[in-house]
Amino acid sequence: MKIYKTQSELQKFLRAKELSRVGFVPTMGALHNGHLSLVKKALEENEVCVVSIFVNPTQFDNADDLEKYPRTLQNDADLLKTVSDEILVYAPNAADLYGKEVKSAHFNFGPIAKEMEGAFRHGHFDGVGTVVSLLFEAVKPTAAYFGEKDFQQLQIIKKLVEIKKFKIKIVGCEIIREKNGLARSSRNTRLNAAQFDQAALIYKTLKEVKMRWHSSSINDLNEYVESVFKKHDFLNLEYFVIANEATLKTGKRKRITNTYRAFIVVFAGEVRLIDNLELGKG
Repeated sequence: MKIYKTQSELQKFLRAKELSRVGFVPTMGALHNGHLSLVKKALEENEVCVVSIFVNPTQFDNADDLEKYPRTLQNDADLLKTVSDEILVYAPNAADLYGKEVKSAHFNFGPIAKEMEGAFRHGHFDGVGTVVSLLFEAVKPTAAYFGEKDFQQLQIIKKLVEIKKFKIKIVGCEIIREKNGLARSSRNTRLNAAQFDQAALIYKTLKEVKMRWHSSSINDLNEYVESVFKKHDFLNLEYFVIANEATLKTGKRKRITNTYRAFIVVFAGEVRLIDNLELGKG
C-alpha cells in the first residue's frame, strides 16, 4: 500500500494508470468499520479506490475539539490493508492541500446549510465545502462515497457538486452501528466504557420515535425525546429535530407527501455524538 503525501505524486500515479473509474472516500482518519464499508463499496464499483486522511482545521468551530481529534495514520493504513493492498492513501499536510493560506471559502448552499448543524456550528459547512472541493480537485474521482450518519453533510456535498459543476457521482451509504446501536464514529474512541454503554440510549430513542411516528404528532415526539434526556445524568441533548428529508427544513406538522427523518445530537461528557433515522412519510 502506497501513502501519498502530495497531490502531485498521487496525480502522477493516477494519470499513468489511465483509469476511467476512480472511487474516493474522504476521511479525517481514526478509521473504523463504517469507513471500511465505504471503501469496500468504492472498490466494488471502481477500478481503484483512493482514501484521503486529513483532519481539516477549517470545519472545526472548537479549537479544543480539533486538538483532541484522534490522529492514527499507521493504524489507519494497517486497517485498510485488511480490505485490500491496492488502496491508495492520500495523507497530505495542510500546505499541500490549501497552499499558503488555510482558510475557508464561502459557499451559498441555500436553506439546507442554515438548519441543524449550520445553526449550531458557525462556518462548519464552509469548511466542509472548502476541503471537499480541494480534495476533489486533488484526487479527480469519478465517484465519491459518504456515510449517511452525516446526512446533512451528504446533502451539502451534493449541492457542492452542483455549484462547482464537478462531474462526480455522490454515493450515500448506510450507517454502520456498534453492537449496542451507537453509530460508528471516530469520536467513539474518546468515550470511556460507561459513556459507550450509556450512548446506546441515542439509537434506542430514535427507534422509539420511529415506532411512535404514525401515532404521535411531531410536537409530542419532540417532547418525548427531551423528557428522555432530561432524566439522564450523563448524556446531554444538544438538539433533536424532525425534518423534511429533501429540504432539511424542521417539520411542525406532518404532510403525507413529505418523507421525514429524525436528527439528534447528544454530548457524552465532552464528546459530541450525532445520529439520524428515516421515519417515512408524514
